[in-house]
Amino acid sequence: MIGFLFGLLFALLFAGFSIALSLGISASAALYYFTTVPLEQIAGKIFTNLDSFPLMAVPFFILASNVFSVGGVADRIIRLSTAFFGHIHGGLAISGVAACALFAAVSGSSPATVVAIGTIMIPAMIKAGYGRNYAVGSMSTAGALGIMIPPSIPMVLYGFATNESVGKLFMAGVIPGLFQAAVLALTCYVVARRRGYARTAALSWGERWRAFKEAVPSLLLPAVIIGGIYSGVFTPTEAAAVAVLVGVFVGMFVHHELALRDFPKIFIETGKTSAMLMFIITMAQLFAFVLTIEHIPQQITEMVAGISHEPWMILMLINLLLLLAGDFMDPTPIILIMAPIFHPIAKAAGIDPIHLGIIMTMNMEIGLITPPVGLNLYVASGIAKMPLYTVMRAAAPWIIVQCAVLAVVTYWPDLSLFLPRLLYK
Repeated sequence: MIGFLFGLLFALLFAGFSIALSLGISASAALYYFTTVPLEQIAGKIFTNLDSFPLMAVPFFILASNVFSVGGVADRIIRLSTAFFGHIHGGLAISGVAACALFAAVSGSSPATVVAIGTIMIPAMIKAGYGRNYAVGSMSTAGALGIMIPPSIPMVLYGFATNESVGKLFMAGVIPGLFQAAVLALTCYVVARRRGYARTAALSWGERWRAFKEAVPSLLLPAVIIGGIYSGVFTPTEAAAVAVLVGVFVGMFVHHELALRDFPKIFIETGKTSAMLMFIITMAQLFAFVLTIEHIPQQITEMVAGISHEPWMILMLINLLLLLAGDFMDPTPIILIMAPIFHPIAKAAGIDPIHLGIIMTMNMEIGLITPPVGLNLYVASGIAKMPLYTVMRAAAPWIIVQCAVLAVVTYWPDLSLFLPRLLYK
């Protein structure tokens, strides 16, 4: 049965079917031909999969991200970052990394971060004389911070799939996300200095102060979201709804860039993205159900345990499997299918499940810039109007940097667990 299940899945994927349809068709066919489970239960299973309070955070965070993009949040974050970093070697790229990190703290979506920041920064870097590959590679990679720095949609999905605390996952992602941003910024600086890219003129402290004042309402958004979750004022799902309300208020009454005429387009884009994600989530959960009734998680656990009981080896195997999966699948089905499998393996090996969630999220970041399915590559290709193959080559050196960061985060668990242990005792 398992050979049939995965064989049909990959056959459908290579035939050009969407990931959601491929998962749903292969799971339904396996249930029909190899089990006695009534097909009527598939409809009930689909409904049950979506009947989840934590999943409500997903469309709300998507809506919030679209509101922030239209409401002037991204523009002010970019101006603030450029005011402080634009004058040093690779300043525009470093400003882009900083802007991606700040926008990630309110969006929860990697493609949205690439669109919001990359649309402005990639043409600006090319115009300033930066190499096209450097500009595209740095921004498509920095955009991946959108799912690492909380709030994060993949972290919500991991918490949903494993019953772990989304609040703890959000806290655990802060330091690794900032560490990753710092490494990317340092890489931008070193490469730009070696290539002699031009620098912009330094702004006065008065101009920097004005840029900071304009960005203050935008900077308060992550404080409201994360602060509200930690203080217990609202849950992560409620925080997503609050983020929408705060984003609308800031965009309409503070920045004055969000108007009523913008809402139809925002709602349509949110609905399209949410429907796509929910369809993938449902089909991935159905696929995971088939794996469960065939005891595949237990078999994989026994197989990994047979290879080694050492946590470092288990973590290396998990990373290799996730990196391989990220080459061919989107983050959502990977997390929903593999998190329930790796979760008991990690706990049995003494690996903190919150740390595992951060490792999985960082692997998903790398998957977003890894061909052939890396979504950020397609987004950056559209922004820069460059062939996809060229964008893939531009991202290759940055993938190496990301893998090095992944190794540090994997084998230095305190980097992830310091804040959750401090705040949640």
